[in-house]
Amino acid sequence: MMGILWNLGAFLLALGILIAVHEFGHFWVARRCGVFVERFSIGFGKSLWRKIGKDGTEYTLAMIPLGGYVKMLDERVDDVPEERKHQAFNNKALWQRSAIVAAGPLANFLFAIFAYWVVYLIGVPAVRPVIGEVAPQSIAAEAGISNGMELKSISGIKTADWESVNMAMISHIGDKEMVISVIEPGTEYEVQRTLDLADWSFDPEQERVLTSLGIAPYSPAITLVISQLVDDGAAITAGLRLNDEIVAINAKPITEWQQVVDAIRSNPLQALDIEVLRDGDPVKLTLTPNAKEQRDGEVIGYAGFAPKVEPWPESYRINLQFGPVEAVGKAAEKTWQLVTLTFDMVTKLVTGDVAIKNLSGPISIAKGAGMTADYGVVYFLGFLALISVNLGIVNLLPLPVLDGGHLMFFAIEAVTRRPVSERVQDIGYRVGSAILVALMAVALFNDFTRL
Repeated sequence: MMGILWNLGAFLLALGILIAVHEFGHFWVARRCGVFVERFSIGFGKSLWRKIGKDGTEYTLAMIPLGGYVKMLDERVDDVPEERKHQAFNNKALWQRSAIVAAGPLANFLFAIFAYWVVYLIGVPAVRPVIGEVAPQSIAAEAGISNGMELKSISGIKTADWESVNMAMISHIGDKEMVISVIEPGTEYEVQRTLDLADWSFDPEQERVLTSLGIAPYSPAITLVISQLVDDGAAITAGLRLNDEIVAINAKPITEWQQVVDAIRSNPLQALDIEVLRDGDPVKLTLTPNAKEQRDGEVIGYAGFAPKVEPWPESYRINLQFGPVEAVGKAAEKTWQLVTLTFDMVTKLVTGDVAIKNLSGPISIAKGAGMTADYGVVYFLGFLALISVNLGIVNLLPLPVLDGGHLMFFAIEAVTRRPVSERVQDIGYRVGSAILVALMAVALFNDFTRL
């Protein structure tokens, strides 16, 4: 329950910030263009708080925090006195109206740059993307990728860490090939490898993008020594202690941690004979794993303990931290990567190269908000930047109920030299609303299937 409340709180905070940024973009440019703003609202429905500013604008915080709006003086909506018609939105030049509408998504992109700028000022700990293992006969293996190689770029996008690698690889869903640059172990020269993606099948619900290509990142060795125990877990009940070293399960010698995982997962509620070394002396115990049902209905065992992992070599550690000026360029570059990736994904959703089941809704966003908030302000800011870019791009889609739809009508007006008729606009709004509701329904359905 506390986890749900934490996710909800983080979601509402993130949504409130991003909506305020988006609507402030419209508000700020409208004021600069001489348009009178009647109301600046965060949320819809009944007002929880409001204040009339010195500028005459009503600032409102409403009950339903799933959006916001800026209400401007407009003759198409209300009667406007003659002396105030010059302040009405509909009487402004085409370029001014276009600028006001485009300012919302632009504010989201600028906010993403600002968020990443702060992130890079603070610094993000990361590790170099060095390949630990390549699965035989995988797509990566067929392309000549081998253990120990470091990924430097993917299709021209620099990959300083594994997050950048994942983003760049995901953008190739639906493509026929992927060109990557790598440095071979013991050298300083980059070489290119081309991955044939003709037979690549990647399901984000089932596996990671790296795994689907046959790549496993390098990670420090996992020992057989217990370093963590969950309170009231099966391991504590069995008598296991910190620093115990597992040497055998059911009289079978254990040489790697995956053997421990497999034995416990495959034996829910079944007693296992565990032999450990405790202070150099052998100790025999009986462990009965608890049972846990997966989303697909499979029941697996779990015991509530974790192994000691060797520390990362210093040569693999990096800190993505830059000075105030350099951080601006890095933040802009990161935001541009997100913009191109998101446009790519939207295009592939339309063409069918990316399945509609990959569409996520508010529940997935809430879980992401809560998880990144758990990790700290740097990760939460990165999450805000990601969602801000997505919000900006979604609003640029040419659906009449969105900013992109208004810009589409303005583009038609620029060509025909006259506004689009209200009847055509009304039909467009109805169709656009239906499409948007359908997409939201699909996104919510996908969210519920992932619970």
